[in-house]
Amino acid sequence: MNSQLKHRFISRQLITEIIAGKHSKTGRLPSEAQLVKRFGVSRPTVGRAMRELQEQGLIDRRVGSGTYVRTEKAQGSSTHPIIPQIGLMVPSLRHTEIFEPICGELASLARGHDCGLWGPAISSASEAQMTVEEAETLCGQFIERGVVGVFFVSFEYKTDRETTNLRITERLKQAGIPVVLLDRDIGVFPHRSEFDIVGVDNVVGGYLLAEHLIKLGVHRMAYVKRRLTAPTVDARITGAYMAIRAHGLETPHPFVYTGDPGDIKFVRSFAQNQQLDAILCTSDHLAAELLQTLTRLGIRVPKDLRLLGFDNVRFASLLSVPLTTVEQPVRDIALTAFSALQERIANPSLPPRTLILTPRLVVRESCGAYLHQPQKMAIGTSPKPNS
Repeated sequence: MNSQLKHRFISRQLITEIIAGKHSKTGRLPSEAQLVKRFGVSRPTVGRAMRELQEQGLIDRRVGSGTYVRTEKAQGSSTHPIIPQIGLMVPSLRHTEIFEPICGELASLARGHDCGLWGPAISSASEAQMTVEEAETLCGQFIERGVVGVFFVSFEYKTDRETTNLRITERLKQAGIPVVLLDRDIGVFPHRSEFDIVGVDNVVGGYLLAEHLIKLGVHRMAYVKRRLTAPTVDARITGAYMAIRAHGLETPHPFVYTGDPGDIKFVRSFAQNQQLDAILCTSDHLAAELLQTLTRLGIRVPKDLRLLGFDNVRFASLLSVPLTTVEQPVRDIALTAFSALQERIANPSLPPRTLILTPRLVVRESCGAYLHQPQKMAIGTSPKPNS
C-alpha cells in the first residue's frame, strides 16, 4: 500500500471511530507515536492523515496537549465542515419492494446521527436492477469519497452473482470500509461469509407458512421460486420442509418448482396437478405474478388452489385475492443494521455476526382460511329433508 493510500486509510479509520463515539469520553485521540505503532507506518504518513482531519474540521491539534475531537460548536464554525457518509448499495431496490422501507428507515437513522446515507440507488427512478458495471462504479465512488461504512444487498438472478458479490465486498474490505449485509449473505446457502448479516429468520418464516396450511388441513403443498435466487429462498424452503416432517407428513415430489411465474406453460405444469392443494411462493412479488397467471388459466384462488407469499409488502393486501404472507419487520431490521454498523466501526475485530429478527404470519383470504366450511351435524341427528 503506497503512502497516499496509507494516510487515507488512517484518516478513514479515525473518522469511523469518531462517529462511533470511541473517543467521546475524553475527546482525546491517540498520539502520533501511538498511531505510528498501531498502523505500522511512518510519522509523516500519520501527520498527513491528521492534517486531513484537521482541514475537514473534525479535530483540534493543541500544542503541548494533544489532538482532540472537535465539539459540535467548533465543527459548526469550521469553514469546511464535513458530514460523514454511509454508503448504500441495493442493486434490487426497485425490483424488490421490501428494501424501499428499509432504506427509508436507514436514511432517517443516518440523519439522526449527523451522517449522510449516500448511493445513486436511493434516488434512482429506474425499475431495472442495478447492473454489475454500475455497482462496480458505485463501489469505487464509495472508496474515493471515504465513506465510513456500507450497507450492501448482494446480487441475485445472475449466473456470476457469487463472484460479483465477493469482488465488491473484497474491494471495500481492502479499503478498510466496514460492510453490513442486509437480508442475505453474498454466497450460496448455507455457506457463511466474514461479514455481519442482518435480516429475518427465513427458516422460521417458511415453517410458519407450511404449518399454517397444515393446521387448515392442507397436506399437499409445493414451493415455487425463480432461478438464481438469493440464499434466503433456500432457507424458507428448508423451514417448510421442517414443518412438513414435524407433523409426520410426506413431502410431495417434486416439492420445489423453479421457473417464471408469468410463463403459462411452466405454471400449468404444477397448477393443474390434482395432487397439490397449495403453493408457497418465495416472495409476495412472485405470488402476485403467479396469481395473474392462475387467473388466466381459470384456476381460482383459494377455492381451487391456495396461494401464500413472503414479505408483506404494501400491495399484498390490495391484490384481487388478498395475500396470506410473512411480514418482515422493516423498521427493526434497519435499527439492528445501523447499530451493527456502528459497532463494527468501533470494533473492527468483532467476529462475523448473524442478527436475525422474528417474522410474523399475516393471514388473509388467499390461504383459504376463510373458505365456507359446511356445518357439522351433532351426533345422533339426521339431515333435514329438502323443502
